[in-house]
This record gives sequence, C-alpha cells and structure tokens, in this order.
Amino acid sequence: MRLWMIGCGNMGSAMLRRWVDSGTVAAADVDVVNRTDRVLPDGVRQARELPDGPLPDIVVLGVKPQQLAEVAVRFAARLADAPLLVSMLAGCDPATLSAAFPGPVAVQTMPNLPVELGRGVVAIHAPAAPAAARATVDRLMVPLGLVEWFDDAARFAAAGALSGTAPAFVFRVIDALAAGGRAIGLSPQEAAAVALAAVEGAAVMAAASDRTPAALADAVASPGGMTREGLNVLDADRALDTLFERTLTAVARRGAEMAAAAKG
Repeated sequence: MRLWMIGCGNMGSAMLRRWVDSGTVAAADVDVVNRTDRVLPDGVRQARELPDGPLPDIVVLGVKPQQLAEVAVRFAARLADAPLLVSMLAGCDPATLSAAFPGPVAVQTMPNLPVELGRGVVAIHAPAAPAAARATVDRLMVPLGLVEWFDDAARFAAAGALSGTAPAFVFRVIDALAAGGRAIGLSPQEAAAVALAAVEGAAVMAAASDRTPAALADAVASPGGMTREGLNVLDADRALDTLFERTLTAVARRGAEMAAAAKG
C-alpha cells in the first residue's frame, strides 16, 4: 500500500520502521512530510510538502495535536479525495479530524512505543468507518502488535491512557526494582541487569500463560517464603493498586483536558 505521513516523530518513526521491516509497506511507497529530515528507513522519501501525483491509500497524521489547524490549512484541500486519514493525535476524535480534513474516512489511533518491535498496542476509534476501511487499517496495524477497536469513545480513551503510558511506568518499575537490589547489596550494574531480565522473563511468562497475573504471583509465592513476604508489603492497604489507580486517573484527566483543547 502507498503511504503518506504528515509528521513523523518518535512514534511515527517507530511505526514506519516496523511497517518496512515487516514488509507491510515498501520504503519506496512512503513519502514523509517533516519540518526537518529524520533518520528513516532507506528508500523513504522526505520533503517539506506533499508529493505530486496520485493520492496514496492511507495518509498518516503524526504531528502534535496543537498543529492540527496549521496542517489542515496547508493540506486539507489536497487530501480531500484520499480514502483514509489515520491519526495519532492525542485528543483529536474522528469528528474533529473530519472537520479539519473533509473527505477521507477519519480513524483515530493511540499506539505505544513497543510497536517498533511488533509488540505494541494500538487502540483504534472510528465508529463510522465502513468495513473496507477497517480492513485496510487492520492490515496496516496488525504487524505492530495487539490491535483493539473501540466504538465507545470513553473506553477508547481509557485504553489509550493505559497502553500509551504503561511502557514508561514499567521502565520506572524496572528502575525501582534495581534500586531495591542496590539497597540489599548488589552493584548498580548487577541490580540493573537482574531487574531487567526478571521483568522481561515475567512478562513473557504472563503472556504465554492461561493463568492471570495474580494467580502466577501466588504460584511464585510459597507460604512463609521470601516472595510472600515481599507481596505482603505490596498488598498492604492495596498499596500498589492504589498507586497505579492514582497514576492512571491523572493520565486520564490530562487526556480529557487535551481532548477538550483540541475541540476548541
């Protein structure tokens, strides 16, 4: 499929590398419009304006949400007959996108950074999209990882809040585990290596298991053992659950603020 990308920052670059590496899109079929050139897969064309010639199968919008009006002024007329507009702009729902870019079927997505490895999550919201458009978007997104469609806007926002921010929080958890390792006597290098490998192995095990993470934790924790003693600390007064509930509530609140700002 032919692809145009308007804005290709960290997330867009991660997605593009995976699409090219997986063979979903050929580099020669991609045109990127960026303010400055970035390091992109060999063969991808970069410019400051959209190319001449026929419109692509999909236009991917990856600018900052506050730049929506600016890029619409520049490109909406040119893209009026494009079949699909896939947006990564936080807070910009399909109605907002369609108002800015009349014509294409507007699809709102929220990917997270592990898409570059094909292990990401892509939440999608486009309740009015016809079946053919959904099939095309699926074909583009499935190589990136787990793809979930949400017709309900509130559930889409919640899924995006969780998946989009979770990698950053897991990175912090890895660091926190390493700090705990240092506190009980490991060197910084040893603690970092052990914490990272342990989290990676646990995540792979959880993904492959038909048991819940809670059941797996209980299976590791023998009564009266070391793991159970540590879980007692995390479980006291729902300490860990409460921390992440507060964290994601703050994330969701900020997401709602950004969505309101995008609608003007």
